[in-house]
Amino acid sequence: MNYINAARRSLAALGDPTRRSIFERVAERPIAVGELAKDMPVSRPAVSQHLKVLREAGLVRETVEGTRRIYHLDPRGIGAMREWLDAHWRQALGAFQVFADKQHEEDQREKSK
Repeated sequence: MNYINAARRSLAALGDPTRRSIFERVAERPIAVGELAKDMPVSRPAVSQHLKVLREAGLVRETVEGTRRIYHLDPRGIGAMREWLDAHWRQALGAFQVFADKQHEEDQREKSK
């Protein structure tokens, strides 16, 4: 169940609209901090702080190219969120199946009266 804690960190990190916007930009393609900051309504240091939170949540990873820091999606963090969502989805589908079966049984009883 290690993925649960990782998913919680990831979801908490994405709870901030600015971080979500940064995450979406990084998802498009690897991108440098400076390029990210150009189009953001916050300062470059603020973008760096948001990236730090995303990195600590396991959603992005950083590579260094000369003096530039390039950010990429980290599939491990996304995988943890997906596992968590899949578990809840399976649970919801199971509950729906029980509901649908009961509804079908009730409908059959009503028809046989």
